[in-house]
Amino acid sequence: MIEIKVPELAESITEGTVATWLKQPGDQVEKGEAIVELETDKVNIEVPADEAGVLEEQLAGEGNTVQVGEVIARLGSGSGGGTAVATKTKTENAAETKAEAPTEKKTESVEEGKKVEKREEHVASPGKGPIATPAARKLAREKGIDLSAVQTNDPIGRINVHDVSKHEDKPAVKEQKTAAATPAPQPAASGKEEERIKMTRRRQTIANRLVEVQQTAAMLTTFNEIDMSAVMALRKRRQEKFVKDNDVKLGFMSFFTKAAVAALKRMPYLNAEIQGNEIVLKKYYDIGIAVSAPDGLVVPVVREADRKNFGEIEKDILHLADKARNNKLGLSDLTGGTFTITNGGVFGSLLSTPILNGPQVAILGMHSIQLRPVAIDADTMENRPMMYVALSYDHRIVDGREAVTFLKHIKDMIEDPEQLLFEA
Repeated sequence: MIEIKVPELAESITEGTVATWLKQPGDQVEKGEAIVELETDKVNIEVPADEAGVLEEQLAGEGNTVQVGEVIARLGSGSGGGTAVATKTKTENAAETKAEAPTEKKTESVEEGKKVEKREEHVASPGKGPIATPAARKLAREKGIDLSAVQTNDPIGRINVHDVSKHEDKPAVKEQKTAAATPAPQPAASGKEEERIKMTRRRQTIANRLVEVQQTAAMLTTFNEIDMSAVMALRKRRQEKFVKDNDVKLGFMSFFTKAAVAALKRMPYLNAEIQGNEIVLKKYYDIGIAVSAPDGLVVPVVREADRKNFGEIEKDILHLADKARNNKLGLSDLTGGTFTITNGGVFGSLLSTPILNGPQVAILGMHSIQLRPVAIDADTMENRPMMYVALSYDHRIVDGREAVTFLKHIKDMIEDPEQLLFEA
């Protein structure tokens, strides 16, 4: 019997939530094949099998909280033939199991000269759900399809990708599924409709950390505005060659990342953190880039941004954003950042006060670019593409002078991007 345990997740993470069982009891599992997907505070992790075998028992149901080192499944030797195992998960309801008792079929086989009676159960227990391939389960999750409503012609009842795709093409069935999958709004005490949605583990973590930062840091925000004319003109002139050389577009984020690194070198206390009664000054520049993911905001990190050119930074940002949208970020992608940049402008935000990404002590907020009348001199007004920028910082170790000077450096370098060429 092989035990499947919750692996070490990260230094600060001791538990997770069972998000999805990728294998069901009776399924054959190959060595290294993922059995279950766990949701942690930061990312989702697939737990693989160390050895090949048949999944015999699930010891935790979807939505259950499990601890690092806890046994959550057991594998047995042999090959799975799609036959459900008699072993039941701890999360099954005893009454339902009794109501839908599986039918048994007795068979005989000869083993070492003795007659051995085997029992096969052909109806999966209610708590286990339909049998489906991992690819089919993934497609069903993406399409919002209830696997129990999908029909299959497979002789053992296993649902595959083709069955899910075929089910999606049936409007009536899809409509019925959607209605069933959406919890009916419950009437409030006042008689008005309300709907209760359980927060995911990641959303709870985000909420707790944001509140914690506001309660423990002396947070303050300073603002400035930047004329984006020079950067926009430079991008327009160089975009075609940049794409040809780097196979990625030249965006604004690489300019702000390079400008932030240069400003951090001049104002090192913004690239620090507080540990007890000590200030830890970071001599490296791992810049977190806030990205909106399906389950909430995440901040993957561009490592050693000071050593990378514009093309390398743009590639890193694009790669990390794709991983975030597809829920493929690893813990190593999210830990160890020294400073964060967030761009609310992609959603149309004109101005905001970003919250610190603890334990960091500063975060830069970018916003929408808008044409606004700007006084060029005492007699001239021009419409210029302007962006408001915000710097939130921890006033415990960063003084107002440092914060304002830092943001002024950002403004100067973006308005005259050639300065970035001379920054070490």
